[in-house]
Amino acid sequence: MPSRPSPDNRPSTTPPSGDSADSTVPSAGTPGRKKGRRGRLTVIVLVLALVGGLGYGSYWGVSTVRASFPQTTGTIELKGLGAPVDVKRDANGIPQIYADSDEDLFKAQGYVHAQDRFWEMDVRRHVTAGRLSEMFGSDQVDTDAFLRTLGWRKVAQEEYDKVLSDETKKYLRSYADGVNAYLAGRDNDDISVEYAALGFTNDYKPEKWTPVDSVAWLKAMAWDLRGNMQDEIDRSLMSSRLSPQQIKELYPAYPYELHQPVVQNGAVDSGSEKWDPQAEPSSDSDSSTAAGSPSSGDSTASSDQGSGSQDGSAGSASDGSEDTQTQLSALSDSLDDVPALLGPNGNGIGSNSWVVSGSNTTTGKPLLANDPHLAPQLPSLWSQMGLHCRAVSDKCTYDVAGYTFSGMPGVVIGHNKDIAWGFTNLGADVTDLYLEKISQDGYLSGRSTKPFRTREETIKVAGGASHKILVRETEHGPLISDRNEELEGVGQRAPVRTSAPDRGEGYAVALRWTALDPGKSMDAVFMLNRAKDFDSFRAAAKDFEVPSQNLIYADTKGNIGYQAPGRIPVRAKGYDGSMPTPGWDPSSGWRRYIPFDELPYEYNPKRGYIVTANQAVVDAGKYPYMITGDYGYGSRSQRINDLIESKIKDGGKISTDDMRTMQMDNSSEIAKLLTPYLLKIDVSDPYIREAQKLLEGWDYTQEPDSGAAAYFNAVWRNVLKLAFGNKLPKELRVDGECLNVRPADSTGPVDDLNRLVRECGRRDAESAQPDGGDRWYEVVRGLLKNETSEWWQTPPNRKEVATATRDQLLARAMDDARWELTAKLGKDVSSWSWGRLHQLTLKNQTLGTGGPGALRWMLNRGPWNLGGGEAAVNATGWNAAGGYEVIWVPSMRMVVNVGDWDKSRWINLTGASGHAYNAHYTDQTDKWAKGELLDWAYGEQAVSGATKDTLVLKP
Repeated sequence: MPSRPSPDNRPSTTPPSGDSADSTVPSAGTPGRKKGRRGRLTVIVLVLALVGGLGYGSYWGVSTVRASFPQTTGTIELKGLGAPVDVKRDANGIPQIYADSDEDLFKAQGYVHAQDRFWEMDVRRHVTAGRLSEMFGSDQVDTDAFLRTLGWRKVAQEEYDKVLSDETKKYLRSYADGVNAYLAGRDNDDISVEYAALGFTNDYKPEKWTPVDSVAWLKAMAWDLRGNMQDEIDRSLMSSRLSPQQIKELYPAYPYELHQPVVQNGAVDSGSEKWDPQAEPSSDSDSSTAAGSPSSGDSTASSDQGSGSQDGSAGSASDGSEDTQTQLSALSDSLDDVPALLGPNGNGIGSNSWVVSGSNTTTGKPLLANDPHLAPQLPSLWSQMGLHCRAVSDKCTYDVAGYTFSGMPGVVIGHNKDIAWGFTNLGADVTDLYLEKISQDGYLSGRSTKPFRTREETIKVAGGASHKILVRETEHGPLISDRNEELEGVGQRAPVRTSAPDRGEGYAVALRWTALDPGKSMDAVFMLNRAKDFDSFRAAAKDFEVPSQNLIYADTKGNIGYQAPGRIPVRAKGYDGSMPTPGWDPSSGWRRYIPFDELPYEYNPKRGYIVTANQAVVDAGKYPYMITGDYGYGSRSQRINDLIESKIKDGGKISTDDMRTMQMDNSSEIAKLLTPYLLKIDVSDPYIREAQKLLEGWDYTQEPDSGAAAYFNAVWRNVLKLAFGNKLPKELRVDGECLNVRPADSTGPVDDLNRLVRECGRRDAESAQPDGGDRWYEVVRGLLKNETSEWWQTPPNRKEVATATRDQLLARAMDDARWELTAKLGKDVSSWSWGRLHQLTLKNQTLGTGGPGALRWMLNRGPWNLGGGEAAVNATGWNAAGGYEVIWVPSMRMVVNVGDWDKSRWINLTGASGHAYNAHYTDQTDKWAKGELLDWAYGEQAVSGATKDTLVLKP
């Protein structure tokens, strides 16, 4: 039988250290090193520096770096084209492609993506296929094994073979042909400088691109936007130290009275007016806000699972054990090791999008804004592009522009000549962990044992021997617990309410996830690109099954709308997905999916705007299905709602620049809530009082140069640490941070310091708790009136006395924050600034994080000092448990001027190019950091006026 990989081969997750927070760095919009100096150093370093700073005694010249820069002018022969294709690039290198057929258009898109971003594309497909070891060696074996167990590539192949339309497969083949035409005859050095670096340790050569490589990317996207799987694990891990009531307090109910859901006027109302595609509503009509009604033939729609409470209650668990904690902790470690291509999976990941109807805008037409919040990476996840048929016809059907994924044909977010659309993460609960009672013969289901479905996978390793693994699956999904030796011995007691079978050697863990079933999301991309109205928009949304997204809409006729798509499970009664589910109970499985016609949507709501920012989609009390119990808590969305209302009250109008300004709003809801309490603290120490004074008169905005924002966020971080973080189990705390804590099996306060035990955290800093997101805002909001809550009580340690009240803990947090910032920013509080703490460094996601220092210097850029923060509209996220470093960002921003398309604006986090030292590597980042947007040419005349380079691809 194939063996499991040794845990000694587990990849390191520790990033290289960057510039210190107290170094001298310019404010937002200016990178840490000046451009001119970097340009001069580039020549010197690349000509003289040992690439064996890599230790190989070889030299790189400027020609090595420039060899892979794409040709952007002149003519290139591209076999298989039916007619010439023009690739027009503007001053920022953004391509607009013009062709005479759909096949030519997507073939050219594949060619241009490969020109600009092939290294990124190649790494992505190795992630999705679980083949990173072929590029980077044995350190990636465990990660590959986990990814092979999930089977993303296998599912993508099934989609291509059995599910996707013939038209979609034709486009995918054309795209792959374009990529392969670029690769043909090129040495590694001619494709990307990263291959030149990789060549010192590996004889790796890129394979041809395939259509399935493109389809598999949607699985990676779905993984990083998978919903509440981490919350499910965390709640289970908390049970080793916290009571069910305490866990419930850390997952409070969604604050509907404070933060409006997306669909505000009810979710299911059989008496309300339905959207009628044949009727053209006027701009001020009150069209329906509905999700449809459960079909008359289904009398169990509302009784299957109820509405979900978002209170952390254990829908399928109430107790735990040491071995179960070990199992779930190891699973969490495995999740940390999987490359988070879109960002840390947690409360902050998501997006902002909103659309305002023409009755409320200065243009008289809708304005639509979108900024997805994802991991900062270099190059950006997005590639801006236009795909234009010179003449739209049956042969050539596309005229669309926006943000694309390199490696995948089509446009993901953007507009065509009729409609515009944007995405935010819906956060639907589409994953469940199932505890499985296993034996050599299979797994228990009811009273019988069913055999595993198995497959053998071979992991090839650069410079080493191949590894073989056996993947086992139950009816619920793959056994992900097989991928870690710590998981071989599992719980003495199952954390389930139902009677459990004999534990024997323990339970395994299987993953049920909608993305592991073949779907039609790739079909939906092309349908969306050609949609002409709300009818065809919804038809596309129906096929966008995973990941579940909030889709907003606007069209040139003045309509605005919203649709919640996705394959969202209906669970058995009594199971809400908040805790692991007993797999041996046949009644615990998913019953079906919520019918598309019963998913929430809006069309021309009377209020004249729609906001989606990862808040609750509907009021759970007004909707018969549970979408999730772990929505974001709505701080960003409510701030956007308030900003819109403040502009349109008394007949005011919103402009394109107003939309841009809203995207950069830095207001902190938790600062507004907590600062008045901090200012009431009687601080006698003049050193601490000096810092407290920074908060007097502060407007709660987090600008890069704000000393008040720096101090408040340090206080907030220390409040969270003292009140909650130090009381969480080690599996949730930051790796390497050690505390003296009471034993896990003890209760009540500990007065004897000798009874404390030393315990060190184990969680990656980007996903540790408490992360400081808006869930924690609601936790603290619920405690502020209770001055003697047990959460305010902290035990003594060898340096500090115990705290017993709210004000004592706040005072101690203010004291700790003062000393922390003194160490980081200096003694003089007048020199403090939030941007010096809150820095963004853009890193190449492979060699820029794990390569030698000289190579990281060449590939990475920054830091930039940023404003904004966690749960602000300008969502430059940071994890309060891990530090102040920016870990997710608005990965792009766009404001679409519907109907007058050439007055739309857009920006990317980095630039069009993935080639280090290309002029367009990070040429948009300074503007992005300042909140500026670029002109977005769409019409042929506007594109021609903006064109700087033209490349002709000819048959």
